[in-house]
Amino acid sequence: MQEKQDVRKDAAKEEEKLDIKKEIMSWIFYILFVVVLTYLIIHFVGQRTVVDGRSMENTLHDGDNLIVEKLSYRFGDPKRFDIIVFPPKGSPKELYIKRIIGLPGETVQIDDDGNIYIDGELLEENYGKETILNPGGAAEPITLGDDEYFVLGDNRNNSTDSRNRGQVGNIKREDIVGRAWVRIWPLSDIGVLKHQ
Repeated sequence: MQEKQDVRKDAAKEEEKLDIKKEIMSWIFYILFVVVLTYLIIHFVGQRTVVDGRSMENTLHDGDNLIVEKLSYRFGDPKRFDIIVFPPKGSPKELYIKRIIGLPGETVQIDDDGNIYIDGELLEENYGKETILNPGGAAEPITLGDDEYFVLGDNRNNSTDSRNRGQVGNIKREDIVGRAWVRIWPLSDIGVLKHQ
């Protein structure tokens, strides 16, 4: 009789050890799943970024927190007036945020009056905060390559953008991190960003 009870106790202990092992394995799997999912979301779907500076005023302000989505450019091309995030030349860890003005294959030029021309046609747009005072490198026509974009900040006279060939220049498609999608801070301005 005692032997049967001992066998039952041993079996119960073994079953308890097995349950603990299953629980530990379950937690390890859960933690790995969360880590992998987080990695995939950050690298392939979206990421949070903070606006640093005034180059995109009046659309975006210093300190705005944004979600940058990365999926749309995996399935389609960036469009004129999209607000994009990219690293400037020589600073892969820093990110700039600007608006696409010129598309691949187009010729962009800014005249002395601050007018923007695309392939010789005046660009009708209302994103610039004020008239461009310094056309920079775009005073002469800039023809974009098959994978290049010309970008400007909305605060045209307080922006380092494609007019500055040394620091920004034309943006290659492969360098575009994603498209600014939603402002999540400050709460008073929360919402989807207007691109077009």
